[in-house]
Amino acid sequence: MFGHRITLFELFGFKVHIDLSWLLLAILITWSLAVGYFPAVAPGLAPSTYWWMGVVGLIGLAFSIIAHELSHSLVARRFDMPIRGITLFIFGGVAEMSEEPKSAKGEFLMAIAGPIMSIAVAAVFFMVSGAIAYATDSFHPAVLVTGYLALINGLLAVFNMVPAFPLDGGRVLRAALWGWKKDLVWATRMAAASGNLFGFLLIALSIYSLFIGNFIGAIWWFLIGLFVQGAANSALHQQLARTTLSGQRVRQFMRSETVTVDPDLTLDRLAEDYFYRHYFKNFPVVDRGRLIGSVAIDSVKNIPRERWAFQNVRSIMEEVSGENTIGPDQDASKALAQMQRTGLSRLLVTSGDRLVGVLALRDLLNYLSVRLDLASEEGVSDQMRRAS
Repeated sequence: MFGHRITLFELFGFKVHIDLSWLLLAILITWSLAVGYFPAVAPGLAPSTYWWMGVVGLIGLAFSIIAHELSHSLVARRFDMPIRGITLFIFGGVAEMSEEPKSAKGEFLMAIAGPIMSIAVAAVFFMVSGAIAYATDSFHPAVLVTGYLALINGLLAVFNMVPAFPLDGGRVLRAALWGWKKDLVWATRMAAASGNLFGFLLIALSIYSLFIGNFIGAIWWFLIGLFVQGAANSALHQQLARTTLSGQRVRQFMRSETVTVDPDLTLDRLAEDYFYRHYFKNFPVVDRGRLIGSVAIDSVKNIPRERWAFQNVRSIMEEVSGENTIGPDQDASKALAQMQRTGLSRLLVTSGDRLVGVLALRDLLNYLSVRLDLASEEGVSDQMRRAS
């Protein structure tokens, strides 16, 4: 989902990151506040004043988004939903869940926590704005900035409560439907459909904005509409995949016959005898029968070619960890979630410190494709039987 990002700090055990796409949003927000919003609501101030108001408004907005996502994260942790961190990106912010909620109650409380926090932050900024206005007995710039932040947090709460997945309101909707029907897949279908409809409405709004001359607004509504539709469809596909793989064991999909490399093998021999011969982009590294890591083609590419004959696999391999290994009796849905979280296309299947196989993403996807195709055919057949 994200490209390059920087870790800003850690808050209550959650790392807060900023994606480089946020910089574009930061520039646009600061510019729009400094040359548009603040001059319109308070004309006659110095241009430099508008610019520092824009910068402070941006910082306050970032704080507001982090507070919103932190509330999601704290409730998610309470209900055993792992959160990898919080990331600010071009469409706002997101608490990165590595697993889906385990209960409708957990999802409902986790989803509603964000808008409640935004309302609370809006109330705080509103009171601060009033206090400053009372203390200064004037239309101080700080009154405008805190007033803006109160307004934007209120709008953030309202927008997020639209019942369209993946917005918070969409998750609330899914939790309610899940609790009612006890069917997570059906609830996800309904919430994703609402997300698709909302995304379509945003795209329609972008076309209308274009016709009335609001070019910048048209672009943003269009991009947000596409993002909402894409996220809704992605959530549905992921849920179908998890449901289909649930109960299946990793050993069913792993390949027991594996090609391994010795840690003392030089990189030139690794390229010639393994990458060029077997066409895999990653190989397990085994030392005297014990799995100690894996070596990827990207790691080799980072080494100058003239050093390949003098550098061995051990020096560049990735050591065994919980990120690149999984047990043969683990649920296959957990393996898929792990691959999606780490970006790995192959997992090493281990028993203790021994390699027993390799699980490839393409094998899971092929299985899913066949199962979902047959499921759709069964669905069509059932409809035909009911019609007759």
